[in-house]
Amino acid sequence: MDEALKDLAGYLEGVLPGGVSAELAYGELTLLVTSGGLMKVMRLLHDDPQCQFVCMIDVCGVDYPGREKRFDVVYHLLSPKQNQRIRVKVMTDEQTPVPSVTEIWPGADWFEREAYDMYGILFTGHPDLRRLLTDYGFEGYPLRKDFPLTGYVEVRYDDEAKRVVYEPVKLNQEFRNFDFLSPWEGTDYVLPGDEKASGGPAK
Repeated sequence: MDEALKDLAGYLEGVLPGGVSAELAYGELTLLVTSGGLMKVMRLLHDDPQCQFVCMIDVCGVDYPGREKRFDVVYHLLSPKQNQRIRVKVMTDEQTPVPSVTEIWPGADWFEREAYDMYGILFTGHPDLRRLLTDYGFEGYPLRKDFPLTGYVEVRYDDEAKRVVYEPVKLNQEFRNFDFLSPWEGTDYVLPGDEKASGGPAK
């Protein structure tokens, strides 16, 4: 599979416009694309006989608050014909919209709405860019890494009042530190049966 991805990366670097770079790491191929060249790249990936990435698996956002262009929009595509997957990344900021790919993959509609709702990433040419998961009138973007954990309200239906009520968000549990230590490790004594796993004599 790695050889096939290397061949695909070489082919794409030859046919795609400048400013597009391919990275092959951990057995996965990633294309880094500019916002202006996104649609040309996506059309080629969809239509080219050597690509045929006709399945849109996912579109998601990633937030890097310390960067000037803080967001990555990440597309995961599948080519059933070639039995290959590819990832496409484009960087953007809070004001710069990214072209919508819904005219190529209509199934990207809700994925782009989710990225807008959760991160505030804007898409031009989207047929219905509205919030998808948050409550009516919700302010802010919950998956941004600088989003505050308090000071907002949540909505629920109150059976006693027989209406929808707004209440301050209640975090029942603050952040916890997990040591990820197995309950079977870190003990000062040997548990029954452990001597068999270590190859030592039974005690």
